Amino acid sequence: MQYKGIHKIHQGAFLTRYDIDYETQSGLLKRYEMISRDPSVDSLEALRGHAADAVVLIVTDTTGERLLLGREFRMAVGDWVYNFPAGLIDPGETPVEAAARELREETGLRLVRIREQWAPSYSAVGFSNERTIVIVGEAAGEIVGSDSEMEEIAPRWVTRPALRQLLQDAPFAARTQAYCMLWSQGA
Repeated sequence: MQYKGIHKIHQGAFLTRYDIDYETQSGLLKRYEMISRDPSVDSLEALRGHAADAVVLIVTDTTGERLLLGREFRMAVGDWVYNFPAGLIDPGETPVEAAARELREETGLRLVRIREQWAPSYSAVGFSNERTIVIVGEAAGEIVGSDSEMEEIAPRWVTRPALRQLLQDAPFAARTQAYCMLWSQGA
């Protein structure tokens, strides 16, 4: 595919919709619809080279025996879905600062140890250029629900056996489901 151009279609409050034009190997025009957190994508470099938009937290308790999940009402699917704590990186925040803030806001817990910080990855590569940084660590404290009226999140600790059952019965976000399957098997 040969990039030909990008055109802003709609500016929303949090997302911008674009059409990207590519030329196929046989010379056909392919127009691809996408969304971005960036309201000013105007080139291939801007499409590819932006900073991470958000963080995702994969945390256990300090014993490593329980994994933290949130059961969250997700408006785009109109249902409750299991997911890891996550959120946008605010202007001026580092990914670690954003991770600690999001964990506190969504669960009441404190991020007490960071084991790893992964390179940025794409959240939904099929329709967005949003990039996330995964923070892997440990959390401690007392779980409380989200402090935002705009989010409905029920956080909880899960053990490996409980998680194996949950994976059979409940809807998950794809990245969360994949990691949880591996973690539930001791990987």
